[in-house]
Amino acid sequence: MILGKCPYCDDGNIEVRDKEIQGKKVKLYACTNAHWKTEDGELFELRDDATCGFRIWQNTLSRYGKWLSYGEIRELLENQTLEIEFLSKKYGKKNHYSKFVVLHPEYGVSVLWD
Repeated sequence: MILGKCPYCDDGNIEVRDKEIQGKKVKLYACTNAHWKTEDGELFELRDDATCGFRIWQNTLSRYGKWLSYGEIRELLENQTLEIEFLSKKYGKKNHYSKFVVLHPEYGVSVLWD
């Protein structure tokens, strides 16, 4: 499934890939020009034939109580920024708060903190 154009290369598209990390199934939103190799199934390195390494893991914001959906990735690729509601469970209370997330060439996404 193609979610949009890659923001960092001319001819790449962002596609959905299914991966299993530490026994958990997770989606990887990656450029079609990104190709990885792995020896242990945990650590992924770019292969020599890869021309782009852009990727966003579905669970990259899980520490903030958020998993990224297909629609959110599409919107992020189109607008370069997205407002996301996070969940904090600090001191035993659930608090919801919003932050902006932007694309980042190395990490996939980055949260804009005040």
